[in-house]
Amino acid sequence: MSRIYFDNAATTALDPVVLDTMMPFLTEKFGNPSSIYSYGRETKMAIENARKTVAKLLNASPGEIFFTSGGTESTNTAITAAIRDLGCKHIITSPIEHHATLHTVEHMAHYGHATLSYVKLTDKGHIDLKHLEELLAGSKERSLVTLMHANNEIGNLLKIKAVGELCQKYDAIFHSDTVQTVGHYPFDLKKLNVHFMNGAAHKFHGPKGVGILYVNENISIKPYINGGAQERNMRAGTENLYGIVGFAKALEIASERYDQDSEYVKGLKAYMAEQLQQNFPGIIFNGDSNGSSLYTVLNVSFPMTERSDMLLFNLDMAGICVSGGSACTSGANSVSHVIKALYNGQAETMVPIRFSFSRHNTKEEIDTVVEKLKELV
Repeated sequence: MSRIYFDNAATTALDPVVLDTMMPFLTEKFGNPSSIYSYGRETKMAIENARKTVAKLLNASPGEIFFTSGGTESTNTAITAAIRDLGCKHIITSPIEHHATLHTVEHMAHYGHATLSYVKLTDKGHIDLKHLEELLAGSKERSLVTLMHANNEIGNLLKIKAVGELCQKYDAIFHSDTVQTVGHYPFDLKKLNVHFMNGAAHKFHGPKGVGILYVNENISIKPYINGGAQERNMRAGTENLYGIVGFAKALEIASERYDQDSEYVKGLKAYMAEQLQQNFPGIIFNGDSNGSSLYTVLNVSFPMTERSDMLLFNLDMAGICVSGGSACTSGANSVSHVIKALYNGQAETMVPIRFSFSRHNTKEEIDTVVEKLKELV
């Protein structure tokens, strides 16, 4: 049975060109980048070249890019540093952030390191900018604003430039979780007033286990992981050499292919939305799927019936990989925190499914999935 993979927001297939770029560093170029002999110098240089590539593509300076194990570590580092090193005693976030953010800020609040405020959402699930400004204006202490650039479940896009300007106005620190957008949109970090942002290679056809943290050069923070001078004294531990080389290559390919890939994937999303609408009159598109939204993500709620509550499980049995953003396999007992925040209490009557696309998907696959859904629903 051939599989249909529509869960690209969770992870993507490794590009063969990226693997080829990584291979020498998995085989003969194995020197420790911290060693002083030529083997080490060669791998150190590969890391620094990767850093320059990433910085250039994001229009940052190489000194602002730090390699980490992925988005979660980058988020934890940024939030911890903002509170410990930058004097933030008030955190403003939203109820629909990734758990890497929510669990970290809850931890900070629980131990009394900072107070916590949640910004309201609009009916489509966007951040209410007016409420954000009220929270910033009313804060007695310096604030950290941590809001994701694109929601990983419903795809809503943040007005990142406007939020940056508000943070500037109220001298707040701004961290944006950009894991779903780095590698999917062009960035110009010189034009965004953001202090921290992060990326993860496996979201754009790079390897798992490697990410970046961008730290604006105008702020100074201490390491989150101690015990060595790697990453310019900012992150201890032997570098994930082949991961770092893979990250840079994947970002380079994503940037080169942005125009054609984004157009193609946008077409797939629109086609799927149209097919679902035609065939399933009771469905709801979650978030602002037609408006300011990721072109890679389509989140749909099917009405809860006896047949639909095992939908994810049955799709999996049919070789179709999608996600429900829910904590259990059948999707029957638990709806994700994002859907709950959107629908206050009515979420239990829905079966949400997230379809997320990449350049490897086709319209034929969409037709197959729609036919299968007709059988199941």
